[in-house]
Amino acid sequence: MDVTTGKIVLAYMEEHIQNEERLETEWTALCAYEADPCATTIAQRPENLQKNRYPHALPYDHARVVLNELCNITESDYINASTIADHDPRNAAYIVTQGPLPHTVADLWQMVWEQGCVVLVMLSRLGEPDAPLCHRYWPEDGSEIYHIYEVHLVGEYMWCDDYVVRSFYLKNMKTGETRTVTQFHFLSWPDGGVPSATKSLLEFRRQVNKSFRGRSCPIVVHCSDGVGRSGAYVLMDMVLNRIAKGAKEIDIAATLEHIRDQRAGAVATKSQFQYVLQAVADEVQAILKVLQQQ
Repeated sequence: MDVTTGKIVLAYMEEHIQNEERLETEWTALCAYEADPCATTIAQRPENLQKNRYPHALPYDHARVVLNELCNITESDYINASTIADHDPRNAAYIVTQGPLPHTVADLWQMVWEQGCVVLVMLSRLGEPDAPLCHRYWPEDGSEIYHIYEVHLVGEYMWCDDYVVRSFYLKNMKTGETRTVTQFHFLSWPDGGVPSATKSLLEFRRQVNKSFRGRSCPIVVHCSDGVGRSGAYVLMDMVLNRIAKGAKEIDIAATLEHIRDQRAGAVATKSQFQYVLQAVADEVQAILKVLQQQ
C-alpha cells in the first residue's frame, strides 16, 4: 500500500465510522440479506443434529466441509464447519467452525488433518460462568488420542494477558505421519460482545499471519457458534489482506455479504460490525505511520 492509497482508505473508513445514519442503514440492509443457495439440509438430518452446538448456526450444504466417512469415528462425513474463499472459490482461505462438543472433538482433528491445516484461531474461552462455549479439544499436558489422531502438547506460551499460543504435534496413527499445528487463542473477546480496544486483536492477527505466511492451506477459525466472533475476525482479516495487496476500493458490507454467502449469519451484531470498521481504520493508520516514516 502506498501513502496516497492509505490516506484515501483511511479517510473513507473514518467517514464511514462517524456516519451513524449510514451505518444503521448498512446494518439494516445486511440483516435483510439472504444468501442463495442457502440450504442446510445435511446439517438438519436427524443423525447430524446432535453434532450442532446451536440450532441457529448451521453450515450451508454447498459450503460445508466434507469429512472422509471411512476414517470417521461415527462413519459420518458431517462436521459443523464451512469453507470460506476470498477471490478463488476453489481455494478456501478459511474454515469457520463451532467450538467442538465433547463428542465432536475427533471430527475436528480429522478435519484439521484432511484439510492440511496448520493454524487454528480460537476466539472464545472454554466457558463463561453460566455456559460452556467450547469443549477442550487438546491435552492439558502430554498427549491425548482422539480416534486415530494423537495430539501432543509441545508448548504453551502466554504472550500477553489477551492471548496464548499453543504448539501441537498431530499424528495420524493409521499412517504414522506427523504435523505441527499452532493454535492462537484470544482470551479477551466476550461472548456476544466486542473487545475493549482493537490494539490487542490487531497484534494477535499479526502474530497469526506471521506464523501462517507462505502457506496455501486454510486457517481454521472458531469461537463458540462459528458465527459472531469468527465472522468478525474473518471479515477483518480478509479486508486487511486485500488492502495489503493494494486494493484501492474497500466495500466492507459487500465483503460481509460474500462471507455470509458461505457461512450463515457471520458477524452477529452491529457492534461487531462497527468494531471491524474501527479495527481496519486503526490498522491502516498504523501502516500509514510506518510508510510516512520511511
